[in-house]
Amino acid sequence: MAKVEGNKEGLQRAELHRKIWAIADEVRGSVDGWDFKQFILGILFYRFISENITAFFNIAEHEAGDLSFNYAELSDEEALRDFKPNTVEDKGFFILPSQLFENVVKTAKENENLNIDLANIFSAIEGSAQGFASEDDIKGLFEDVDTSSNRLGVTVAEKNACLTKILQGIAAIDFGNFEENEIDAFGDAYEFLISNYASNAGKSGGEFFTPQTVSKLLAKLVMDGQIKINKVYDPTCGSGSLLLQMKKQFDEHIIEEGFYGQEINMTNYNLARMNMFLHNVNYNNFSILRGDTLLNPLHNDEKPFDAVVSNPPYSISWVGDADPTLINDERFAPAGKLAPKSYADFAFIMHSLSYLSSKGRAAIVCFPGIFYRKGAEKTIRQYLVDNNFVDCVIQLPDKLFFGTSIATCILVMSKNKTENKVLFIDASQEFKKETNNNILDNLNIENILTQFRDRTDKEHFARYVDTSEIKENDYNLSVSNYVEKEDTREVIDIKVLNQEIEETVKKIDSLRQSIDNLVKELESDE
Repeated sequence: MAKVEGNKEGLQRAELHRKIWAIADEVRGSVDGWDFKQFILGILFYRFISENITAFFNIAEHEAGDLSFNYAELSDEEALRDFKPNTVEDKGFFILPSQLFENVVKTAKENENLNIDLANIFSAIEGSAQGFASEDDIKGLFEDVDTSSNRLGVTVAEKNACLTKILQGIAAIDFGNFEENEIDAFGDAYEFLISNYASNAGKSGGEFFTPQTVSKLLAKLVMDGQIKINKVYDPTCGSGSLLLQMKKQFDEHIIEEGFYGQEINMTNYNLARMNMFLHNVNYNNFSILRGDTLLNPLHNDEKPFDAVVSNPPYSISWVGDADPTLINDERFAPAGKLAPKSYADFAFIMHSLSYLSSKGRAAIVCFPGIFYRKGAEKTIRQYLVDNNFVDCVIQLPDKLFFGTSIATCILVMSKNKTENKVLFIDASQEFKKETNNNILDNLNIENILTQFRDRTDKEHFARYVDTSEIKENDYNLSVSNYVEKEDTREVIDIKVLNQEIEETVKKIDSLRQSIDNLVKELESDE
């Protein structure tokens, strides 16, 4: 069964990539690759919510007995009269039949006002939520899809031709039901676009996206052994891929109160909210907020969380002790030191710990340097170890993330540990090689999870270490300090080697003698 599902997943992914690349070929030269990413994702989202709201109305009417009903065929007047009331409360937004993706794409090629019409449609969709509870969840979702941008073309005709190609290309992708896909279609499209365009013109983007295979591992780690959790939180949620893996990996009823995230980057904040809607997470089941998590945390009233997953930016600068009030912040004060100004990593870790419930678990992707550097970072590590919050440290393979070849780590923290021990897992060899990057396949993930559950020592792979040994090691949490790497060098028998050298020397001497004899013969002939 797993093999069949894997093949299906591979086919869906290949089809998605092929179609997206075909659209890229169509508009190549018109739109810079990085900007192209925004148009693809924005219009992909537009298609999804159009199909989503159409299905919402159609299913209700079909169940009521009108099997021929199709919302897309109604007039706007009928829709406003019969279907708009109460829809925004239920769905969070409303779209008129004339504004639906399928109706716009039909006439796109002949529509001389296409770029203006699309801008008005996007504005109307956002405006439909104004004054409702979903207003903040919808506002600005299409901000990065600027249909008047000169990047689409200098003239209106050029803009419209480019938009038509994108609309028709996305219309040609066969997704089936988005929520029933084996792959995270939106996340996979984003991952594919980043892998092809992140290095374009020196622009970066890979740090905003946690590859799906890493997201899957983090989700499984925090949920392992849990029957249910109250809610899940990502303090640096990017495009929302980690939060959505939590939904994808587990029955939705196991996460009782929904999905919470904060993101500082406007583009990724918009993408995260799109991603929620794309995965049929209703607006009242998620809260994605924009702001600086370290200086202005926006989910204080929603904590604590039973699950925290995060891939914070590695070693970025922050204000640190330049703001004397931060050492009194309830998130950072317990450790007695603030994360250094040049390395905010432990600030994100301490923030996550403070938001974690007494029965919860956090899994955080980390830059390896934080586990061995001295100074304030060592002081914070000491606090975490002495208070028994460090559950597990996992060394990941290199080349898992776009834009960096660094072998990252996962820090797992818990507040309800029963033993004063830390599990160290060296998973640096647990990967499958792909064209540009390594991935964690299902077997790799299961190998790591099995070791995480078993908590046994396994040569060259894992050790369950008493905290007293960690203290003796000056609170160094590097996996290599505790798990000895396998020596894969060839074992050489020195006696055999010496014998081979001796025989080689004899052969060389014999060859030299032969050459000398040949030279003498040639000289005598002269």
